[in-house]
Amino acid sequence: MILVGNQRGGAKDLAVHLLKPENERVEVHELRGFVADDLHGAFQESYAVSRGTKCKQFLFSLSLNPPKGADVDEGQFLDAIGRAEDKLGLSGQPRAVVFHEKRGDDGQVRRHAHAVWSRIDVAEMKAVPLPHSKQKLQDVARDLYLEHGWTMPRGLVVSGQRDPRNFTLEEWQQAKRRGDDPRETKTAFQDAWAISDTKAAFAHALQERGYWLARGDRRGFVAVDHRGEIYAVPKWTGIKTKAVRERLGDPEELQSLADAKREIARAMQDKMEAFQREVAEKEAREREEAQAKRAALRERQNAERKALQEAQRLREQAEEQERQARLRTGWRGLWDRLNGSRKRTLEQNAQEADAAKKRDQTQQRTEQAAQLNQRRTLQAQRREQEQANATTTRSLREDAKVFRQMETEADLERNSRRDAFKERRRSEDRPRRSRQRDGPAPER
Repeated sequence: MILVGNQRGGAKDLAVHLLKPENERVEVHELRGFVADDLHGAFQESYAVSRGTKCKQFLFSLSLNPPKGADVDEGQFLDAIGRAEDKLGLSGQPRAVVFHEKRGDDGQVRRHAHAVWSRIDVAEMKAVPLPHSKQKLQDVARDLYLEHGWTMPRGLVVSGQRDPRNFTLEEWQQAKRRGDDPRETKTAFQDAWAISDTKAAFAHALQERGYWLARGDRRGFVAVDHRGEIYAVPKWTGIKTKAVRERLGDPEELQSLADAKREIARAMQDKMEAFQREVAEKEAREREEAQAKRAALRERQNAERKALQEAQRLREQAEEQERQARLRTGWRGLWDRLNGSRKRTLEQNAQEADAAKKRDQTQQRTEQAAQLNQRRTLQAQRREQEQANATTTRSLREDAKVFRQMETEADLERNSRRDAFKERRRSEDRPRRSRQRDGPAPER
């Protein structure tokens, strides 16, 4: 059944709404945990208690609507209310339960229910938190649909499995890494059954989840996944074989396991080929991008080298001028020559020039090493891309090989069954032809 809940205030308005005379019948079934013995008094009591807190939405209201045509009794409603209460964390809170009966547009009387809880925990004097209440109620509703065998609205379907023919390359690789979870597999089958009311709808729902409906070797209903694994429909849906047959009809009308495997194998081979083309296109695109990056890096590094060379040239000129300025001319220069100062200045200048040269060379080597490391990093990234693409391609080829083998085995199985059928027909025909040749037995 559909469960819709929300936090709210407005105690008086809610009581009026639940007791409105538009319904053909209104039954206040339960008032639990309240001093008051009527709905208005109970909700006003909740409001009074909430005044001791900062909570404005002190009530949680839940409506329970069963599927159209479903016969839900009082016990099933109360069970659903109890499940929702436990899931939301409202166990033990004051609660009101009201049943409504109302005639719909089709003239049929439908029964639904409402449950209202006080959110105020009197012991703590604070509101019970209700995080993710919508999702929690959907989980409860989904379980109810599965257990009662009702046709489930598609909005409640939560299965994450999908038809592998619609996977992207990334999804395909992720699915292979993750492997199968039996719980997800069972959920996929139960979802497909719950949202289907005919064989065609069930087969379509299964294919959306990556399974093909087929006829088993023992005339039963089975499903096959893209690896050729076989699943018995009654086991994985949790539905009795008789009920499965009543909904799906005669299994002889379905394709055989061999035909289903052959169809899957061909479809998946096409998918693997498409993935390989995608990887090849990705490799070509990455190769072009790497070439463009290398060209841009080369241009940038050449510009950096020229800029460094120019900066060093200008600095060298400035430093040389500074050193030359130390050498005095005229009679002072003559005096420097006589007392040896000029010689010492020349030696100092030579030492500084040599140190400057070594400094510039070190700076050039540092830049060259940094640029070389940049080029190596770019090359390593490209090699990593190539290796990843090559690994993916090899994996896809292996997958395609598996599906080709699956198709071959399916063909062999079909041919074997056909030959066995022909041989059986020939065996049945031999006595008939023998009787025809011998003619009728003579009369005695």
